[in-house]
Amino acid sequence: MEFSGKVALVTGSNSGIGRAIAQDLAALGAHVLVSGRDAERGAQTVAAIRAGSGKADFLPADLRDADSARELARRATETAGHVDILVNNAGIGAFGPTPATTETDFDTMYAVNVKAPYFLTAALAPAMAERGAGAVVNISTMVASFGLPGMALYGSTKAAVNLLTKAWAAEFGPQGVRVNAVAPGPVLTEGTEPMGDGLGRLAAQAPAARIADPTEIARAVVYLAGNGASFVQGVVLPVDGGRAAV
Repeated sequence: MEFSGKVALVTGSNSGIGRAIAQDLAALGAHVLVSGRDAERGAQTVAAIRAGSGKADFLPADLRDADSARELARRATETAGHVDILVNNAGIGAFGPTPATTETDFDTMYAVNVKAPYFLTAALAPAMAERGAGAVVNISTMVASFGLPGMALYGSTKAAVNLLTKAWAAEFGPQGVRVNAVAPGPVLTEGTEPMGDGLGRLAAQAPAARIADPTEIARAVVYLAGNGASFVQGVVLPVDGGRAAV
């Protein structure tokens, strides 16, 4: 029970990768604060964790601005007393040609993918630093490190997350807060299912030549959040079936 006594806030944990992360952390003893927009799916995730003798609570949040991030941080602290592990998983992805991107599309994606994790980390990391320990794990993407047609907007938001990961490691690391990121490749989730054959074609470009399951990404997050990564700081860990190698 590596995370016994620890509190983990996982954003966007109603489904997909976030749910897998929440379930894995709870199975290892963490009190998991499940967060997302859909209360019904949040309740289902909490029920599944509790059915496995884990500890979890649901905190609804629509992370689209600084105020919503600060409010989630406040409620998380109020509910559990403190937060030891923050997983910035909530995000949105939309793909298409640059000329077709509207200003609303642009602003919405940057608000959810960059602004919300920025201000959530700003609200929670200082308390971790005061206690001398904590972990922040950001969820990025493999397309933050190379260009693909139609992914300029999404990839650029996650490239910002990669830089924030390194900057926060430099800022909070000296006080014992480790900040790292995971960069997944193609993963089959409720959010990526509409991509259809496109997801498989993307996966075929990597040595593993297959689509990942959310649990495979969750294991990497658990590693970075845990004691086994005690000397790992500011890393963006590719979990992409080897796509970073080709």
